[in-house]
Amino acid sequence: MEFIPSSGPHLHILLNHFPSVGVVVAIGLFLAALYLKNTTLQRTSLVLFLLLGLLALPTYISGAAARWAIEGTIDISSDLIGAHQDAALLAFIFLGITGCLSWLALWQYRRTPGLSDRSVLSVLVLGFGIITLLLMTQAGNIGGHINHPEIGSAEEVLSAGIESGRTSLVEASVLNNPWAWPAMEAAHFIGMALGFGVVLLVTLRVLGLARNVPFAAFHRLLPLGLLGFLVNVVTGMFFFIADSGRYVAMDGFPPKIIMLTVGAVAIVYFTIFDDAWDLGGGDDAPVKAKIMAGLTILLWSGVIVFGRLLPYYGDGG
Repeated sequence: MEFIPSSGPHLHILLNHFPSVGVVVAIGLFLAALYLKNTTLQRTSLVLFLLLGLLALPTYISGAAARWAIEGTIDISSDLIGAHQDAALLAFIFLGITGCLSWLALWQYRRTPGLSDRSVLSVLVLGFGIITLLLMTQAGNIGGHINHPEIGSAEEVLSAGIESGRTSLVEASVLNNPWAWPAMEAAHFIGMALGFGVVLLVTLRVLGLARNVPFAAFHRLLPLGLLGFLVNVVTGMFFFIADSGRYVAMDGFPPKIIMLTVGAVAIVYFTIFDDAWDLGGGDDAPVKAKIMAGLTILLWSGVIVFGRLLPYYGDGG
């Protein structure tokens, strides 16, 4: 038995439990923090929302891999798979938005420690979190019927008035417009340049470059890095949805996604932890912060390298 599943269906089953259960825990922590007026508990829930938003990326991608692995199998409804994929796409979008709002709240709290726990961002995080939970419940319900027709036929599920066709619409929009792919390629590279540029500025300060400048000045640039990251994720997801079968077969695609996810988590360290934030003009960073800075540069460099090499990986054969 594999300790770490390598097949799409098994990996997806493993991963999709984390956002499903995690969002319930994050909402519970958030509500408890509001009731107890506990800022530490609220920040913990925001970090959890953020991590779940990042985990949504490999979870959705593993779902597409699972689709290509089981589609066409006897007793597996293709229509049901399509409905599940459409529902999952909507849940992925809202979980990603919740994660972004959580990051902004954490970044803003660091710069404004007295920020109210009932700020607009906090209310938005809670609202989007609840909507995400409802959407994931719907996606999970449909997904459960794919391999377990005994709990309800595909016709019964699809007759419930569930909207579908979102994934097909995105795919058609990319493939049927000759300008779409090159335009998004250009935006993708600009987003990577922006994100990686901010990562370099922040991490090189921690490593000792421009030591006379306090870290708070570089911390102010992090939202630009988030913007670059979002541009990359959005355009990358358009690419992936339009040609998911080829991407999931590429040997270099999983390492890129893993590095992208872990690299994004590493940025959280420089967003909220005191090791970097406390660096004033002329201060040298502690060893732990320097290790994190070096690791972050390596991870994001790996994302660029594997992304550039994707066309040369073929179909994984």
